[in-house]
Amino acid sequence: MAEAKKSLRITQVRSSIGRPADQGKTLRALGLGKIGRTVDQVDNESVRGMIFKVKHLVEVEEL
Repeated sequence: MAEAKKSLRITQVRSSIGRPADQGKTLRALGLGKIGRTVDQVDNESVRGMIFKVKHLVEVEEL
């Protein structure tokens, strides 16, 4: 049987205003952009790397 893919629920909790532009672009690439917005993403290395870059702006929970 194929193993079920894990996913992550990412919620933006802080603003990207006053942060480097690449951090704002990373939030947009994750599907975020406003405080309180939540998205579900597949758990893979590229998404984990983006989360690491903006870890001070988001909260992450595993589903």
